[in-house]
Amino acid sequence: MTLMDVLVAFARTGRIGSLRCGMPLTEAEELLGPGRPHPAILMKGPGIDDYPYFWGGLKLVVTQRAVSGIWIGLWPGSTAKLPSLVLPASESFEATVLREELVTALDTAGCEHHVNDTLTFGRQSSILTRPADVCAVFSLPGRDNHVPHRDRHCLDVMHKRTA
Repeated sequence: MTLMDVLVAFARTGRIGSLRCGMPLTEAEELLGPGRPHPAILMKGPGIDDYPYFWGGLKLVVTQRAVSGIWIGLWPGSTAKLPSLVLPASESFEATVLREELVTALDTAGCEHHVNDTLTFGRQSSILTRPADVCAVFSLPGRDNHVPHRDRHCLDVMHKRTA
């Protein structure tokens, strides 16, 4: 399984393996191990809503102790880490995914997607998949991003949130 396989499956289903919005945080932690909570959770306690737990490049936003958002964050030009449940047999991976590469993979998989006008502006673009409602946000590389194609949009984050 490759990073692109994970991204396409997430775009099509809104799930990453067994991880899904609505599942209890305790169930997610049984699958992933304990996450690193946001500092607000450490200060105010686990009952605070809409703050994430982190597992490397995977972030789960929690509301009422249930997963309300799933995020895969990438830093183009760097090496990133995802838990083995998300990307098996991979300690780390190259985190640069070009917009054209993801769009081609989605088209090949028959995953419907549309421009997300809300998050497309300036140096940023975004697509929204159907029917899973997964959002992918791309941007032109910043000066700290070490990528060969500085004029092409790279994936920064893919995410899904419950309403």
